[in-house]
Amino acid sequence: MDERFTAGFWDERYGSSTRIWSGEPNRWLVQETGDLEPGTALDAGCGEGADSHWLAGRGWRVSAVDVSAVALDRGASSAEPDIAGRITWQQVDLLTWVPEPRAYDLVNAQFMHFPPALRDPLYACLARSVAPGGTLLIVGHHPSDMHTTMHRPREPELFFTAEQLAEQLDPARWDVLVTDTRARPTTDPDGREITIQDAVLRARKRA
Repeated sequence: MDERFTAGFWDERYGSSTRIWSGEPNRWLVQETGDLEPGTALDAGCGEGADSHWLAGRGWRVSAVDVSAVALDRGASSAEPDIAGRITWQQVDLLTWVPEPRAYDLVNAQFMHFPPALRDPLYACLARSVAPGGTLLIVGHHPSDMHTTMHRPREPELFFTAEQLAEQLDPARWDVLVTDTRARPTTDPDGREITIQDAVLRARKRA
């Protein structure tokens, strides 16, 4: 197993700082799910929990899962009291964990990057956990990011387009609503303002 996909790697990374991410929910989650009726949500690879906090604040009952116990503890401890009761936190290895099928009205997976041999089974498993009528939202770094000044791994197989993900969904069972490449401003490690691209897939499972 590649060290980068293990609990030890991510516990060390999260433990190296008081906060790794911004603390704000991912913008495409806000844009793509803000009009959905709250229900049950799975936040896969939840990290420090900003997406889970936002969803719970909108009335969702959230299962927040991640490989890193350090990240989960941080997410749980920073949840406001009025939303804490709507989030459950669970340490899992997403590459081996099997969520309950057809259980979630929303499955959110943001910026999880694995080679296809691991990624395809993982996303297929997450897709199976979406309830009829529910939403699957997957966001990742677009392959074009490797040609920017961001420090992305020079491993093309770790990246994907939304169209590639959509091809993995059975058209008899899914309505693909969004397959986008979206620009996003950011600051590179040298402090320069640049534009990067995100791959955004949103699909609804047919009832």
